[in-house]
Amino acid sequence: MTTRRTFLHLAGASAALGLAGFPSIARAAGPRVVIVGGGPAGATAARYLKRYAPDAEVTLVEANPTYTTCFMSNEVLAGDRSFDTLQVGYDAMRAEGITVVHDRVTGVDATARTVTTQGGDTLSFDRCMVAPGIDFKYDAIEGYSAEVADSTMLHAWKAGPQTQALRQQLESMEDGGTFVLVSPPNPFRCPPGPYERVSLVASYFKRHKPRSKIILLDAKDKFSKQGLFTEAWEKLYGFGTDDSMIEWISGSNGGGVTKVDPSTMTVSSAGAGDFKGDVVNIIPPQKAGRLAFDAGLADGDWVTVNKGTFECLDVPGIHVLGDASAAAAMPKSASSANSQAKAAVAGVLALARDQEPPSPKLANACYSIAGPEFGFSVAAVYQFDDFENHLKPIEGAGGVSPANADPSIRAREEVYAHSWFENIKTDVWGV
Repeated sequence: MTTRRTFLHLAGASAALGLAGFPSIARAAGPRVVIVGGGPAGATAARYLKRYAPDAEVTLVEANPTYTTCFMSNEVLAGDRSFDTLQVGYDAMRAEGITVVHDRVTGVDATARTVTTQGGDTLSFDRCMVAPGIDFKYDAIEGYSAEVADSTMLHAWKAGPQTQALRQQLESMEDGGTFVLVSPPNPFRCPPGPYERVSLVASYFKRHKPRSKIILLDAKDKFSKQGLFTEAWEKLYGFGTDDSMIEWISGSNGGGVTKVDPSTMTVSSAGAGDFKGDVVNIIPPQKAGRLAFDAGLADGDWVTVNKGTFECLDVPGIHVLGDASAAAAMPKSASSANSQAKAAVAGVLALARDQEPPSPKLANACYSIAGPEFGFSVAAVYQFDDFENHLKPIEGAGGVSPANADPSIRAREEVYAHSWFENIKTDVWGV
């Protein structure tokens, strides 16, 4: 049996990963693989396992028959996208020979190599891949709770009913009202997401409620794509002027939120005072999804993995993909999850056949939309370093949208963002 130390050594000794490397791995008979979680990481893993190991028995367990993407959900809040365009099903995956079970997983036993479900099924595996997503640290903010998040101060950070409810709150707010958004400390799902949300809510207000204001309370002093967002806010929403629609209060200026009072819709910051909102959107601090803790996979708030195959270092045989894993330099994003799942598939197939896992290169591409015809992006490529078990950005690979670009470039990147959305849905779920 491959030990952790031997596994790390073998991962570093192998050649660089590319999709062209999959077919040679896939010639042998396929293993039994159970995948828990049907989001970008889990669904990608299921499809690529079946594609490159047609004889593999691939079972995907996902509680919900329809998945709602978080990415592009901010456009729903702005009124620029219909909610149903975020939703995908699993019929295309079934047509590819993947067994899809809609049930909630209650246990993952690495020793017995079984996954048990709420409905009473016991699924055996040779390798298991778990993509439990995120959960929230509600108790990090006094007065906040899951109940408050479902009723008054929504988070809408798991797209679904709360996305629709937050949209309704924004629609019901009087012109001249205040929208308060609380951004969490790092790390969290979709680092540019809160700032895109502020931008697109501002876009909605500018068109329909122009006297309204947005207060962004932030635990951080810096955030993803800050220069590009600031540029957009200055050009579109008067940021930095007396008439700015957006006020950003950073962590060093007391923007970290310590307490909320849902009865008065008041948010208390660490040093900037109290803020009352007509609509309050709290994005709490985050951690790995509950299953990561129930299965004994988490080490602290996240799961420590071998970053070449995403095998859990504490529980061999279980690979943890997507937002729940501690992937160092890679952000927690749909694009990262999609890329990590492909690397993990190559590793799973190699390890199941006593072969050396490839040493992967992974990529992340992230688009943001700050207003009509105003998009920008960042992309990066990462190389696995087996000696440090680290993913290091490759210098000169990827890049970021230029500052003060011509409006035609910003408009084109919005088109690219929408194209990326359709393409990743097809790659992940086959829709």
